[in-house]
Amino acid sequence: MIGYICKYAPVEIFEAMGVEMHRIEPEVSNFNQADMRMHPNVCSFAKGVLEEVLAGDYEGVILTTCCDSIRRLYDVLKAQLPDRFIYMLDTPRITKDAGIRLYESRIRKMIGEYEEFSGKHFDEEKFLALLKERKAEQEKRENAQGKEGSGLSVGIAGARANQNIRRILEERGVKVAFDLTCTGLDRKLLVEEDQVITGYVRGLLSQFPCMRMEEAAGRDQLIAEYADSADGIIYHTVQFCDNYAYEYAWLKGVLKRPMLLLETDYTKQSYGQILTRIEAFLESLGKGRKKGKISTGGKETMYVMGIDSGSTSTNAVIMDTNREIKAFAVVRTGAKSGQSAEKVLEMVLEQAKLKREDLARIVSTGYGRVSIPFADENVTEISCHGKGAHYFNPRVRTILDIGGQDSKAIHLNEKGEVTDFVMNDKCAAGTGRFLEMIARSLEIGIDELGPAALKSTEEIEITSMCSVFAESEVISLIAQNKEKTDIANGVCRSIANKSYSLMKRVGLEPEYMMTGGVAKNPGVVRAVEEKIGGRLYICPEPEIVGAAGAAIYALEGME
Repeated sequence: MIGYICKYAPVEIFEAMGVEMHRIEPEVSNFNQADMRMHPNVCSFAKGVLEEVLAGDYEGVILTTCCDSIRRLYDVLKAQLPDRFIYMLDTPRITKDAGIRLYESRIRKMIGEYEEFSGKHFDEEKFLALLKERKAEQEKRENAQGKEGSGLSVGIAGARANQNIRRILEERGVKVAFDLTCTGLDRKLLVEEDQVITGYVRGLLSQFPCMRMEEAAGRDQLIAEYADSADGIIYHTVQFCDNYAYEYAWLKGVLKRPMLLLETDYTKQSYGQILTRIEAFLESLGKGRKKGKISTGGKETMYVMGIDSGSTSTNAVIMDTNREIKAFAVVRTGAKSGQSAEKVLEMVLEQAKLKREDLARIVSTGYGRVSIPFADENVTEISCHGKGAHYFNPRVRTILDIGGQDSKAIHLNEKGEVTDFVMNDKCAAGTGRFLEMIARSLEIGIDELGPAALKSTEEIEITSMCSVFAESEVISLIAQNKEKTDIANGVCRSIANKSYSLMKRVGLEPEYMMTGGVAKNPGVVRAVEEKIGGRLYICPEPEIVGAAGAAIYALEGME
């Protein structure tokens, strides 16, 4: 088996020689081997490929000269696997006739080296037969896709797309309108019987241009043309791959389609982040769908429940058909989110003086939403916080939600529909867990931290962006005999700075609202208000906003 990573790799050449070809899509738990052999800032995709190849049963790997990270990957693989066929195929930047001739000569050289390595022989007639077969299969797929229904369609662009992106879309019945990433699956196969390899190479180089190709300057116009065929676009970037991040910033101001920026690091742990972002994006694209009318089934009043399973607290809201909150409850999330959900369910039913069978529909949200067996449906916390914020204050346009393990900024339109959102869930900095850690260091209760910050008399700057380093900075300040009130205020201002950066990315449009448990911290609230230059609306119980939004989804989902 030979692995490859790039859409310009001549896969069919090797398959014609009877070689099994495998597109390497790493999904690793750690970068132990890569961290020992590569620089920390090397692209996480390259690190993931190294981990998979070293752990897998590959006869060889075909790489292309797309970037410095892949060149470094080649050096490491050659050193670690000297008895394997590790080949760097130099892909030309030019795609016209000169580039085609150059690439063909390099591919022929590669064929010769593989024949010498493996003892196999390349037969051009077999290759032509394979191309004709694959071309027919490709045309059949394209015809089938053209007959598909008119459901939601999403395009994928940017850097090498994690296979989970396409899988999540397809599992939810979403049509992938196009895939313009580095590893796009729609390879262009040209069959020219008189010049078989020349035609094949022409097809390879006529694919949507890579960032390093000479046509890259026109990528934005090409993506704009493709964009018309999709309801929205997922733009994928890889950690430490800055070129695509710059392209996204440019495209966001050019395209007239909703876009989701999705950065991954090719680890298994990132699946939850990918899932939440994509589901929230799909929910925002489906915002114009017609809702069914609520049927009370002959009962005078009917009740629904929204339950928000967060990392710190699990919250529930019971609402009637008039959208009035009958009861709500908040409990601390324990080691098992399902048990916490059962506990809050019992509490809120008791407060409402209802039984479980009185609930017509239950919708779950939050990071543990899929672990609640009694829920009829689950909706992302992004959509639910937007729905809940609009419920409590229809004038709100920008929401800041700081929970136990992540922070979110959400933008709403006048109808309360999510138009944009960003999340910070890769680092604990600026979250409830971060505040709990600092409170322990200061030897005060978490409820005391905010009020203490309001009594500050000296401005102290917490400069570290990392929770671990920030805690060390706080310990150093304690050693300098700084006042707890001043340190608490410095921490609150640090959170405000991070929050401001998130809010700026979705647009600072008044009015503003803050949700989540950290909204109960007056020190953070004051610091954020000073940063944005405006007031934050805080509802009486900011932790139930997501659950209230889930309850409204339950009402809207009933027919």
